[in-house]
Amino acid sequence: MRKHLITTLLSTVALAASCCGPKDGEYTFRLLTTNDVHGHYFDSLYVSSRTANSLYNVSWYADSIRTAVGAENVILLDDGDCLQGDNAAYYYNYVDTTSEHVFARMVEYIGYDAVVVGNHDIETGHKVYDRLVKEMAVPFLAANAIRTDNGKAYFKEYVTLKRHGLNITIIGFTNPNIKNWLSPLLWEGMEFKSLIPHAQEVVDRVSAQEKSDIVIVAVHAGTGAGDGSQYESQGLDLFQSLRGVDFVICSHDHRPVVHKNDSICLINAGSHCRNLGSGTITVKVEGGEVVSKTVDADLIAIDKKNVDTQMQQLFHPDYKAVKDFTLMEVGELKTDLRTRDAYRGMSDYMNLVHTLSIGCTPAQISFAAPLTFNGFVKAGTLVYNDLFTIYPFENQLFVVKMSGKEIKDYLEYSYDTWINTYGSGSDCLLKIVNAPDPRTGQKRWSFVNRSYNFDSAAGLVYEVDITKQAGERVCIKSMADGSAFDEAATYNVAMTSYRASGGGGLMRHGAGIDTDRIEDRTVAYYPEIRNILYDYLVKNKEIDPTVIGDPAVIGEWHFVPEKMAEKALDKDMDRLFPARR
Repeated sequence: MRKHLITTLLSTVALAASCCGPKDGEYTFRLLTTNDVHGHYFDSLYVSSRTANSLYNVSWYADSIRTAVGAENVILLDDGDCLQGDNAAYYYNYVDTTSEHVFARMVEYIGYDAVVVGNHDIETGHKVYDRLVKEMAVPFLAANAIRTDNGKAYFKEYVTLKRHGLNITIIGFTNPNIKNWLSPLLWEGMEFKSLIPHAQEVVDRVSAQEKSDIVIVAVHAGTGAGDGSQYESQGLDLFQSLRGVDFVICSHDHRPVVHKNDSICLINAGSHCRNLGSGTITVKVEGGEVVSKTVDADLIAIDKKNVDTQMQQLFHPDYKAVKDFTLMEVGELKTDLRTRDAYRGMSDYMNLVHTLSIGCTPAQISFAAPLTFNGFVKAGTLVYNDLFTIYPFENQLFVVKMSGKEIKDYLEYSYDTWINTYGSGSDCLLKIVNAPDPRTGQKRWSFVNRSYNFDSAAGLVYEVDITKQAGERVCIKSMADGSAFDEAATYNVAMTSYRASGGGGLMRHGAGIDTDRIEDRTVAYYPEIRNILYDYLVKNKEIDPTVIGDPAVIGEWHFVPEKMAEKALDKDMDRLFPARR
């Protein structure tokens, strides 16, 4: 591959530098970062002529900067969540498991120096990420993923690059909150330490051991508020507290941002190859020692027209294999599916997900939420690509025992993340604000909370009173078959592995269930929900709204008073989706 020349050049530079150490003078390095690529390896959307930002763009920008400043002066790293989110990742994770993974080959081609493990990378399971460890030419880093058998790091902790005689150390950490989202089956043999104080401990040990001149800490965690309150988003906490570190790279929350002061910079490039994080560090050496550093950081907005055409041509066979797979016909859809319809009540989209879930023995009740903010699948012939729109994540299905009271409390908590008490001060029923949201691309009105946590239930008949206060809104009238619902009874509830493991806090904070011990309540495990959907289509050949909407199976629920709710929801939906009509 052409990029082999980069590796050869840098190896030659490192070998020469290792003999004599840094010479006196000034050295300037460019740090380039990506994160939350989420499988955007190719620039095609597979089903249309439109293009998307991709690693083809990243390669073009990285090459341009290497040409401008010299390849030996550029450091390129990815901060995690690279193995999930797009057809290409799915195909090479689970369909073509014999070829070398396309992401591993792209990492080598583009010339990355390191990749950090993200929570969605762990979500792919041991077979996938263990395979990447072996296949990638650069290390997969996660210094806080600790083996339970010997207390050592499961992945590599760091890598040290030798440039101009200087030691540049990149230390990687994954998200510490993984156990609250993912089934323990996916990270068996590991535990995850909080970044504070663990990151500082690793920095101190590794910097001394490696005699590091430049230290980059790359964490797959959100930026956060910097007040220590967000366990999964400790970026600013580290930026404010770490000693002996020049850059903190964070990610996870898809919010592009830069923070900087005289001695350290924080970079979060956002997601999906829309930006390239850009850091600059100038090091002054006197008497063979570093005597001063200056740092700066910014974001480079990626123009998707700037494409590495050589890379595009080289990986075209891989793209073609993915496209052929995802355009495979899988059945018929008898009605349009819109995820946004779920915000105002029952919808064909949610009915489908609930039908799939409650059909898994021995489930009696289902909890589910819309998984894309504004997804749409048109009625007609379905191809496999459409299944990624209907169900974009690799969540497994769990069936968990819950009491009737826990179910009621869970639903109360869910709806409180979703709606206001109508008439209590806000003129919005939905919890929305007139502010942009980079996670969804909304320019104005957006949800305060994440819509993929807005769970409704199937298997029940219930109402949600919009005039009542939190904790008093949900009235469960019966089971779907008309039998009594009993808060003292125990029920089998189908939900995603993300939710059962603590995702969104609905189980822990809503139902009061200790998700660290969820295996004690789990009575059945099923495969990825997208696979359940595929199996449903193989068996039934179609998705019929009259079948997936059968009230005898999924029950029904409504916001009440209905006319008041309908009027308020019309207003809020026009705010969120002004061109929806």
